[in-house]
Amino acid sequence: MGRRQRRYLLPLLIGLATAGPVAAVAEEQEDIVPYKMLRSLQFVQDSVVLGDHSAAEMQRFMLNTIDKRLRAVDQSVFDDDRNVDAALIYAMSGGNPQTLEFLVARDVNGYFDNRVTDVLRKYLSGKGLLVAKTLVETANEYKDKKIGPYLALVGGNVTIAKSPGEALKLYDEARLNAPGTIVEEAALRRSVAICVDAGMVDKGLDYSQRYVRRFLHSPYASQFADLFVRLLVEHDHQVKPNDVIDILSFMDEARQREVYLRIARAAAISGKGELARMAAGKAQSLAGNASNAFGALADFYGGMAAIPTDKIDTAAKDISTIPDTDLSPRDKALRAAARAVAEQVLTPPDPASLTQATAPKSSGQEMTSEQAATDPQAPSEAAPEPVIGDTASASGATAGGPQDADPSFSSFVTSSRSKLDEIDGLLNKESN
Repeated sequence: MGRRQRRYLLPLLIGLATAGPVAAVAEEQEDIVPYKMLRSLQFVQDSVVLGDHSAAEMQRFMLNTIDKRLRAVDQSVFDDDRNVDAALIYAMSGGNPQTLEFLVARDVNGYFDNRVTDVLRKYLSGKGLLVAKTLVETANEYKDKKIGPYLALVGGNVTIAKSPGEALKLYDEARLNAPGTIVEEAALRRSVAICVDAGMVDKGLDYSQRYVRRFLHSPYASQFADLFVRLLVEHDHQVKPNDVIDILSFMDEARQREVYLRIARAAAISGKGELARMAAGKAQSLAGNASNAFGALADFYGGMAAIPTDKIDTAAKDISTIPDTDLSPRDKALRAAARAVAEQVLTPPDPASLTQATAPKSSGQEMTSEQAATDPQAPSEAAPEPVIGDTASASGATAGGPQDADPSFSSFVTSSRSKLDEIDGLLNKESN
């Protein structure tokens, strides 16, 4: 949107926002038709995703104002196709679905295309899947019209579950025909989501870079960041560190640090040590030093990444030195789980638990294989040893069995089971 358009729209917004009874009459005289009001709404919505979060309140005001105007306007206004398009775009831009129903019910002159209104009414009532095919066809037919990008975005939303590839094409069409708008922002963000689920890493990275360059200050950027982290962690073997660094380089240092910390944490939990260490190192360099909370978090996630390695001893000590005040409740639970794992790994085994208990033999003689085959009391060679955690075997053990013969073995089993239960509990808290 150019400067001349903005100069026109801003006075209109101010006039609408301050309109009282007298001003309302003036508005009618000035003939503020729906398509002009829609331009103001589009300007406000685009401003929001470009970083002007203060415009969110104006967006709500504009939606309400347009809703009242569409219900009060004379039907002859729809002789102008621009007003028909404005009503449809309003419905697809967060407007009141009942207003579209109201307009269609009063449309005796056939101003509205029934195919478009039918698919939109189904979509807005939550039944979009019933008309998915028709919606895609309609979006392709209207792709060069004003409502084209909006129909493409809606079409992508209803086809994403059954046909992600088709949805991706529709999102591409929507963003290319409406650059720099809220439509492009939504299309890019949802395209990244498709790439995460489908494992299309190269496309996902390309969409991510476009999003970061254009909509870094959008109120939905946090959702994008979550998707971007998932893309990297779930497909880490296909991602080069330089790709991550290049994409995040378009952010300011504070946002880079935040995203790197998110990556480090998610990668450490998922056991992606190389990615976690890279992200933790980048976060640490952006934090400046370890004396602040961000530096401490970077050290913590870097230490977590080293838990499954041969440096577990050093890593366990490092994460233990981080003050509780620098960690969130979730990270405290994560550290407790890591400590329990490290303790289990580093604790030397009891030598007695490594010996095999032998059943006493009568007469001090060994039984031959022939005697074992004919003796019904002889133990079967095919019977396996009881497994740890097998409650049926534990309850069926008789006196003189391996557990009774080796008390240290029973002690080790009880201790290990308790520790594993503790770890499971901590990880359950973390996942919640």
